[in-house]
Amino acid sequence: MSRVEGQVVNSVAATAGAGRRVLIIVENLPCPFDRRVWQEARTLRAAGYGVSIICPKGKGYERSYEQIDGISIYRHPQPFEASGPFGYLAEYTWALLAEFVLSVRVLIEQGFDAIHACNPPDTLFLIGGFYKLFGKRFLFDHHDINPELYEAKFQRRDFFYRLMLTLERLTFRTADVSVATNESYRRIAIERGGLPPSKVFVVRSGPDLTRLKILPPVPELRKGRRYLVGYVGVMGRQEGIDGLLEAARYIVYELGRTDIHFGLVGGGTELAAMQALARELGIEAYVTFTGRVPDSELLAMLNTADVCVNPDVANEMNDKSTMNKIMEYM
Repeated sequence: MSRVEGQVVNSVAATAGAGRRVLIIVENLPCPFDRRVWQEARTLRAAGYGVSIICPKGKGYERSYEQIDGISIYRHPQPFEASGPFGYLAEYTWALLAEFVLSVRVLIEQGFDAIHACNPPDTLFLIGGFYKLFGKRFLFDHHDINPELYEAKFQRRDFFYRLMLTLERLTFRTADVSVATNESYRRIAIERGGLPPSKVFVVRSGPDLTRLKILPPVPELRKGRRYLVGYVGVMGRQEGIDGLLEAARYIVYELGRTDIHFGLVGGGTELAAMQALARELGIEAYVTFTGRVPDSELLAMLNTADVCVNPDVANEMNDKSTMNKIMEYM
């Protein structure tokens, strides 16, 4: 059992009871690919809860319904992956409607006593608030600070930034309890969200050691070069991948180091743009973009890399967030 599973078990074991049912809703990643959500679901299941999950479909997770480890997973289509403010508005509106429809299905087929909502986006309070009218409980699992995330992506504080603040505030006001990933997020829930400290709990994310294993390196990933620099994470605008590629160009052409290869694991809205940038910089032969891959390929990259990097840009979002990739590297 991983650290996050152990923490949640300790906090729920005293109140867990047979017949209690939880519906987890997550919009931005499919399960069980979303590791934090999957660890939480497994932990709740181990503590005696009935667990259902609503999430989007994704590569390798195309089934509309399946049951894994006794957990019922309901997936909805995600017609597109947004990149701009209006695109996100359309994506989140579609997802919210799909999740509400599936929540009715779960209520009929499985039933639930509480909703465990994981952001982004901060719109799931609308579903939670609706079911609170019927006596259901609403727990908010605070994965991302969306106002800061919006500012990091688009470099401005405009109408949509203020909308993010409003949605965040309404989410906290609707929640019966909130789970934060670190102390910075807990302070935001208390100071900006107005929740009493007694209703905010820190449950940190950590790698599942049954999943992340030390294995022999795969020399082919070095592409004939002596060293491999690894990166695992989202290919997003706020991740600093452009800076990493500029650094790779400097290493190759300014320092003359042609003995280093770069292996970048992950998908996201900026993947195609980062591949184009690598070609523009003339370093495409020194960089491998795998896209989203199974655990076996991710582990191969981590076990082969001589050093792993986190090129996050210095901003409010990254300063307050704890990145899973750091623990996975270690």
